[in-house]
Amino acid sequence: MAHMTDIDIAQSTEMLRIRDIAAELGIDEEHLEEYGRYKAKVDPRLIAERSDRPDGRLVLVTAITPTPAGEGKTTTSIGLADGLRHIGKKSALALREPSLGPVFGIKGGAAGGGYAQVVPMEDINLHFTGDFHAIGAANNLLAAMLDNHIYQGNSLGIDVKRVTWKRAVDMNDRQLRNLVDGLGKRTDGVPREDGFEITVASEIMAVLCLASDMHDLKERLRRIIVAYRHDGTPVTCGNLKAQGAMAALLKDALKPNLVQTLEHTPAFVHGGPFANIAHGCNSVMATRMALKLADYVVTEAGFGADLGAEKFMDIKCRMSGLRPDCVVVVATVRALKMHGGAPKAELSREDLGALERGLPNLFRHVENMTSVYGIPAVVAVNAFPTDTAAEQQLLMDRCAERGIRAVLSTVWADGGAGGAELARAVAELCEQPSELHLAYTDDMSIEAKIDAIARRIYHADGADLTPAAKTAASELTALGFSHMPICMAKTQYSFSDDQTLFGAPEGFRITVRDLQVKAGAGFIVAYTGDILTMPGLPRVPAAENIDVTDDGIIKGLF
Repeated sequence: MAHMTDIDIAQSTEMLRIRDIAAELGIDEEHLEEYGRYKAKVDPRLIAERSDRPDGRLVLVTAITPTPAGEGKTTTSIGLADGLRHIGKKSALALREPSLGPVFGIKGGAAGGGYAQVVPMEDINLHFTGDFHAIGAANNLLAAMLDNHIYQGNSLGIDVKRVTWKRAVDMNDRQLRNLVDGLGKRTDGVPREDGFEITVASEIMAVLCLASDMHDLKERLRRIIVAYRHDGTPVTCGNLKAQGAMAALLKDALKPNLVQTLEHTPAFVHGGPFANIAHGCNSVMATRMALKLADYVVTEAGFGADLGAEKFMDIKCRMSGLRPDCVVVVATVRALKMHGGAPKAELSREDLGALERGLPNLFRHVENMTSVYGIPAVVAVNAFPTDTAAEQQLLMDRCAERGIRAVLSTVWADGGAGGAELARAVAELCEQPSELHLAYTDDMSIEAKIDAIARRIYHADGADLTPAAKTAASELTALGFSHMPICMAKTQYSFSDDQTLFGAPEGFRITVRDLQVKAGAGFIVAYTGDILTMPGLPRVPAAENIDVTDDGIIKGLF
């Protein structure tokens, strides 16, 4: 039989009507807004109406430092939720929405893989319910109102050299990173340097994902800083009176989306900030809603645990009061061999030496979760067909020697049945008493918070701020923002800010080149290395292989 691709598997599965999925969670039609047969939005008022119900258990899925070999974090999350149902638990998922940039770029879709997917896969990976378009529209409305204010006389005294707000588009387009606009006739605007961010890096995305309700959304929008005056004081969205219209654009986007897995497990898929340039978690509202409707909620944070999980704990949990009961750290034999120096072309060959050398990367991530944050953790070994029994056994043995629980997961091939053992381990760990500790406190200085992340999470020798970053830290402190958490913008490919340093590097320092406050989101972004908020397409984009048949069937998504 020919090999079935992810999209083949998804398209061959018979989905249930979304109203039936909602009914399983106890969501009545009054709270459900159906977008066709298989996807819907859920009224956020349901969260308050279920306030007397105790929250379910929250399981955070994270991973080792990503490599081109792949780790399968989303696939494991979906398979774990299915696995929990397989062992008789009432579970649900809370995941991020995919960005069109990676879908058409190098990474492909983000709806899981094999027999652990959320569906309708094509819809989720493409326009879905229009949330990202609404976020982009709100972002660009603010940009238009800002430039119009400058054109109409600039009564706020905005320094056009210190406009910080960029336009947004949900596409990888390096051509838009830096540009000059407002050219042409006098009536065509005021010429200035400008640029675009990918929509998932927009502060509007972070605001939507961290907002607790519509009132909080509008307050966060109002606080967004778009520029500075000549005297250094900030100009906000509220000064431009834009927050109301922006909230109108975001009214429906604020509502969590409900879909299903291949095995009909309910899945809330809502919001999608990247974890290398933003905070990397799905919306607080979707997580809270899932916790009020299910006994176990599996959620995921982007990239490796040094990025997504750190921000989940230090930003999302700090702001929302959420707390994970258990952490799953996903690892693959292939990726660990790559961390141990094996070239990508030779990952299918057994190499116990490379695996042994790569294991410290896994151990560091696990120990961060348990020792720094105080949350019990289990390793999910995401099985690949090229793994040998000796390699899997070595991984298991080395984890056992360190007192780390490790479980083989075969969810890609076997769906929920392949995640049943992992589900049992998670259910047991969720019963262990634990108390969440954060990597730093609110009252620490900006520099001290960055240094704490560098030392405690990255295991660096410390952090250095460039003169520009030091000036920015002083200015942000003077403006009263030093109490905010830090959102590190760092390469996902290394614990360090050098993407070529695989494994568990030591003896390095983190260099922060700039700081920018996101006053609406409520955090300060620290930029390291050459991290970009607008990615580019690869030499051969995934878009070249995507097509639609004459009868409307999408092909080539993966």
